[in-house]
Amino acid sequence: MRIVIAAVGRLKQGPERELAERYRKRAADIGRSAGVSDFDIIEIKDSRAADAARRVLEESIAVANVIPDDAVIVMLDAQGESMSSASFAGRLQGWRAQNRPAVAFVIGGDDGLAPTIREKSSLAIAFGAATWPHQLVRIMLLEQLYRAITILAGHPYHRS
Repeated sequence: MRIVIAAVGRLKQGPERELAERYRKRAADIGRSAGVSDFDIIEIKDSRAADAARRVLEESIAVANVIPDDAVIVMLDAQGESMSSASFAGRLQGWRAQNRPAVAFVIGGDDGLAPTIREKSSLAIAFGAATWPHQLVRIMLLEQLYRAITILAGHPYHRS
């Protein structure tokens, strides 16, 4: 199973990019033993349109173009479901057991995503009720993916 993170916006050079890359590499390294073949982050350029609706449309089209065929789509959304790390790992395990070729995690831009992306999503998840910058959401997602993959690889989980 391939994991793709499609994120609107770019992380600048610095500690956030370094931390994101550290979690991506750790997840990719251990992922091989848990059935994860590839682990990609695709950065989508922010739209420069003056109108918010136009920005949402342009960014959503760009996101849709990078989602692999037959992928499970998971949106990161403030109104999404909060779940434990073990539940998150269980979802990944279920998709892997269904032989899904990919899971695409989508992080929208400041104005959100078009309803068509939401309608195609199998799941929307949130990291609590607080509002988080997109850069931190990406890092938190990568950390949770790393944690879930370690659980699936049979490593002891400290909360069990």
